[in-house]
Amino acid sequence: MSSASMVPWRASEDGFVTPEVLEWYECFARGQPGAIVVEATGIRDVPSGPLLRAGHDRFLPGLRDLVRVVREASGGQTRLFIQLIDFLSIRRRPVPSRYFEQFLTITPRHRVAFGNAAATDGEVRAWLLSLAPEEAAKVLDARELDSLEFGARERVTDTHLAHIRDLPRQLPTLFSDAARRARQAGFDGVELHFAHAYTMASFLSRSNTREDGYGCEITNRVKLPLEVYSRVRKEVGDDFVVGCRFLADECIVGGSNIDDAVYFGTEFARAGMDFLSLSRGGKFDDAKQPKVGDAAYPYTGRSGYECMPSYYSDAAGPFGRNLESTARIRAAVRQQGFATPVVAAGGIHSFEQAQMCLAGEQADIIGFARQALADPDWFRKVVTGHGSRVRLCLYTNYCEALDQRHRQVTCELWDREELDEPGVRKSTDGKRRLTPPAWNP
Repeated sequence: MSSASMVPWRASEDGFVTPEVLEWYECFARGQPGAIVVEATGIRDVPSGPLLRAGHDRFLPGLRDLVRVVREASGGQTRLFIQLIDFLSIRRRPVPSRYFEQFLTITPRHRVAFGNAAATDGEVRAWLLSLAPEEAAKVLDARELDSLEFGARERVTDTHLAHIRDLPRQLPTLFSDAARRARQAGFDGVELHFAHAYTMASFLSRSNTREDGYGCEITNRVKLPLEVYSRVRKEVGDDFVVGCRFLADECIVGGSNIDDAVYFGTEFARAGMDFLSLSRGGKFDDAKQPKVGDAAYPYTGRSGYECMPSYYSDAAGPFGRNLESTARIRAAVRQQGFATPVVAAGGIHSFEQAQMCLAGEQADIIGFARQALADPDWFRKVVTGHGSRVRLCLYTNYCEALDQRHRQVTCELWDREELDEPGVRKSTDGKRRLTPPAWNP
């Protein structure tokens, strides 16, 4: 399995498949991996930056084009899945003056700190603006201070907000409608995204303290993900692949760990999911503070490193950091009598390491992302006896750094090669090619 998780060209700003997106998935498909997972496709009909969307029927023509291109380029050898995702609102870190003048909701607590319970909002705002930053911070509660220093971010525990309170009613339908569109477009299956910094992962997290039956106890935290799966399965039928991606460990203080993941994995298998894909980390909770005007990025803290480890690593090294946890979850699923395939991902560095993982029964399927970007032809090279010519990822996270800065993602191993090749697409600055040189055996 090859997961196309970072491509140079994203969707258009309104979520449609573009010719550039088609070109890159064609590039992946020519390598004939067992499967490609089209990353992070939004289930709502709302602006979602450069992500693909499946929240309305108007996206169907582009999704059908994507299926057609992969089928043709792979000669029908590659299965195509689409990853369905939901996320809550996150705002950029504000200029402090604008935060106090516009975004902060003035409460009686702020008026008491000001010393005049009858003060107007304007008077309190002006006073806060006059304070030194460290003094103003003392007036704010933890959530207000976080919004000032990192940017406002919704959480599944914000049940005072009607749309957050209503998520358990809304999400099963949103996911099932998107899955129906995926089937109509011709995909072979869907991957429900229950991982990282997104809505469904937050329901699974130990940090989920909702008191409406969907939080606190582990049996409550798994309830909505199972309801989403049930609704999706009912919508698409038993002959369409439905799996999920979830975390073996959140890698944050107070977050879910391997014990939680073992329980989730067995419950997902019991429910009938067709595969379980394991990742780790990638949370907002420990993300580094963004610059003013930027949004927090969930792959900048320790949990982000665990999700995408680099060659510049700690003593544990960058390769296969999630394999031990994946193997434990797989063993628990097998012990319960389920044969559900388990996907291992995260720093799987080479074909040899992948083979050892499979032979050692740590997983049943291997997910490559950065390696697939480094060499979309890696699988075809290996099976045709050209394994020595595989362009191995260096795991410097050159690609991830570009993605973090919202620049066109490329690989340092090929983006400066053969820049004069006829028809080559280049980055907007003209210094990098956007697809690797073609490989012909």
